[in-house]
Amino acid sequence: MGSRISSMRHLRGATLTLCGAFLITACVGSSNSQRSGGGLRTDGSSKVQVAVLLPISSEDARVRVLAVSAEQAARMAMDDLAGSVDMEIRVYDTAGIDLQAAEMGLLAVQEGAEVIVGPLFAGAANAVGHAVARSGISVLSLSNNVDIAGGNVYVLGHTFQNTADRLVAYALGQGKSRALIVHANNVSGQAGSDAIEKALKYRGNVAAGIEKYEFTQQDVVEAMSRVAERNELVEADIVFLTADYDGGLPLIAQLLPEAGVDPEVVQFAGLSQWDVLPSAFHLPGIQDGWFAMPSPIRTEQFRARFKSVYGVAPHPLATIAYDGVAAVGASVATGNRNALNKQGLTLTSGFQGAAGIFRLRRDGTVERGLAVATIVGKKVFVLEVAPRSFSSFGF
Repeated sequence: MGSRISSMRHLRGATLTLCGAFLITACVGSSNSQRSGGGLRTDGSSKVQVAVLLPISSEDARVRVLAVSAEQAARMAMDDLAGSVDMEIRVYDTAGIDLQAAEMGLLAVQEGAEVIVGPLFAGAANAVGHAVARSGISVLSLSNNVDIAGGNVYVLGHTFQNTADRLVAYALGQGKSRALIVHANNVSGQAGSDAIEKALKYRGNVAAGIEKYEFTQQDVVEAMSRVAERNELVEADIVFLTADYDGGLPLIAQLLPEAGVDPEVVQFAGLSQWDVLPSAFHLPGIQDGWFAMPSPIRTEQFRARFKSVYGVAPHPLATIAYDGVAAVGASVATGNRNALNKQGLTLTSGFQGAAGIFRLRRDGTVERGLAVATIVGKKVFVLEVAPRSFSSFGF
């Protein structure tokens, strides 16, 4: 069985309240937890034991870097909770292997874990969820794969559906009613297209057209003329692109306007964060396009604070690990005896995380408050700020 990296520590450092400048909703005293037949209930008798499962020794160097950044973010969240809740953390190495993740999940429970944050990958999170299901332990996965959500497993990552819901709501508010969806004929492309369709149908609109392409450079080039023809046929007023910068977005953003889909007539919008590659900002399909993003103000605050603590910038996904630990602490701090099970973790008011508000749904999916932004020239401009609470926002 793989190694475990254990680091228990009592929370210490500067005391911050949960409704302070950086943290979390719900400010009601502190409490701790113990297991009962109906799941975990708080009674103040002991520290809350949190297991964080990460691929520390993954064979992929990029994943190892991400895991280190995620662990650091989780520890920073615990420091931010000092004085509000009494928690201990143990980090377990999944190595990025599903079987080892399941073994680590079981070991964590045997060693007293009352909630699990992680793993990173969907397969590992699913394996852990099944392994610890009978113990009543909640698993707050860092994955964004909604297929594993449900039961005792939650996904904290940014999902296609959450982004699609935000963009579609904004688009309809701007009078856009005829949508053309353009996506790659692969798993992620189809998932993105399905999310947009679902968001449109939820609001009583139906996509005016859908055009897919094989994920090859040749077919992307050939497909743009088909997209232009479909656009002319359905007279769409907005085109949704599911591709990201690694998935052909720059090529599409260049060729689609050349094929006849004029960005000055048809609004371009995308499911990926278009702000991550400034060198592509000049492309005609990117200029003035709409996309959703976490609160840039909150994100920059987190980034600056992380760098001041660790001396390096955080991985973009580090905020999710922070949110997992922070949500546990905030839920426990409410004094709710069911803080660590479905009743406590799915608070309607949600939590204030590293990059803005978020809440867990009873089906295991996540809803995050996102901003809608555009690119003009070489700069990103926020068109509609991310909501600060769920009181008047949600889907």
